[in-house]
Amino acid sequence: MKAAAAPARFPAPPAAALRAPAPPAAAFPTPAAPLGDSCAPTGRTFPLTTRIHGGPAVYEAGGGYSIWYLDITNTTRNTCAEVHPVVVLVDERHVLKPSQPRLEFYDGPRTHAVRFESTDEDELVGAFGGAGLTVGPGKTLTVKVRLALTPDAMPNEVTVNAAIVQRHGDDGDWVGQSNAYRFGVDTDPNPNPDPTPPNPNPNSSPHPDPATTPEGLPFTDAVAELASTGPGVAAVALATLSLLLVTVGAILRARGRR
Repeated sequence: MKAAAAPARFPAPPAAALRAPAPPAAAFPTPAAPLGDSCAPTGRTFPLTTRIHGGPAVYEAGGGYSIWYLDITNTTRNTCAEVHPVVVLVDERHVLKPSQPRLEFYDGPRTHAVRFESTDEDELVGAFGGAGLTVGPGKTLTVKVRLALTPDAMPNEVTVNAAIVQRHGDDGDWVGQSNAYRFGVDTDPNPNPDPTPPNPNPNSSPHPDPATTPEGLPFTDAVAELASTGPGVAAVALATLSLLLVTVGAILRARGRR
């Protein structure tokens, strides 16, 4: 009897052949910075610092446009989208009408008009429309703005502030607040329109951080601080903020239907 033939042997495949092929690099793209929600205030300061600069000290009623700039800096690690600056004008004589300031912001070479609405506190509120601005993490976006006043505007002193609102559908979060920009209307030019007052505390900064709430108050302390100033002031301040968010939502919804 013949011995059974030995089974055929095949050379073992090389080790490299047993390894799974490496996926292409594109299969694992670098994750983008998360959008939006985490831009809501969660600490003691606003996530977006905001600064108005470059504007003149005096405007002539019926004169041409003057340019100024709005810097918005994202201090978070996230991309903040659907950001809308809201310009608030407060005039000393309470006679400025919504039709008198002509404010426009630039989007590249194009300009977009900002329509003002009046509040019960004789403030004029105007929101930047459109889809909103997007500011990357750690980036600063500079928005060019121009302002003129109609010929029927009366001599006056006006203070401009810009609140920054991040829109969420019909709602929004207050995520930034600018410094105050003051100018006169048909008044004598002030050679030093923004003087630095004497600072009684040498260890404190003469310029409040616009990342904090109005008047330099930390965000989480604002309500308590307002309450300590008296019910009237607190009610007006909180009502203004609520009205601001409601007004912005109404303005943006109206423009979205056009």
